[in-house]
Amino acid sequence: MHEWFALDKPYLRKLSSPQLDNPIFVQGLPGFGNVGRIAAHLLIRFFDAKPFAELYSPSFPDYIAISSKGICHLPRYEFYYAPMEKNNLVIMTGEIQPSFDDVVAHYDICEYVLDFAESIGCRFIVTMGGVPIAEDKTQVYIAATSARLATEFMEKGGVIYSKGRIVGGTGLTLALAKERKIDGVSLLGTTMGFKADREAGFSVFKFLMKALGKEIKEGFVENNQPEE
Repeated sequence: MHEWFALDKPYLRKLSSPQLDNPIFVQGLPGFGNVGRIAAHLLIRFFDAKPFAELYSPSFPDYIAISSKGICHLPRYEFYYAPMEKNNLVIMTGEIQPSFDDVVAHYDICEYVLDFAESIGCRFIVTMGGVPIAEDKTQVYIAATSARLATEFMEKGGVIYSKGRIVGGTGLTLALAKERKIDGVSLLGTTMGFKADREAGFSVFKFLMKALGKEIKEGFVENNQPEE
């Protein structure tokens, strides 16, 4: 048995060691409407981002994922890197989160993710997810680590998410980053349910691209339909 397979704690497996210049950390995990994961996959495809690390943990569910080619792998978070002119992007996504009943596991995993993000030089984070609403209305809500950032992203077209809650890694990673004095924002696409909401994922992706100063070519979103 491989030594790393004795999972009594999280294990990070590095696939490569890319040169990262002032990287921005972007996290998109499954949750309400799968919004964060859809947005992350659009980012990966837009930038042709390359995988460079994987995170495994005994806190992840006890089932395996099967690819479209029938290949199995353990549940994991995946880290991709993409070069840009001013910053690199580090994009983290995955098919799972720890059980919402296991609060300690959520804290442990988010702390581990932030440890890794800091170790590779990330000083700004973006978490992406969904927020449930009763009516069909496309918006991107904003939560941030400071009033300055909240205002800055509101001026880019977001709506302040006031007096709400953000569950799971999308919220915890942001709040724990604030405790470490790392700046960051959470981008929350409005969604009506738990079913994969591609429109909400697209809206978060487009909002972040605008904030990064990137132009999306016509037809990109339509031609890059992510898997549920």
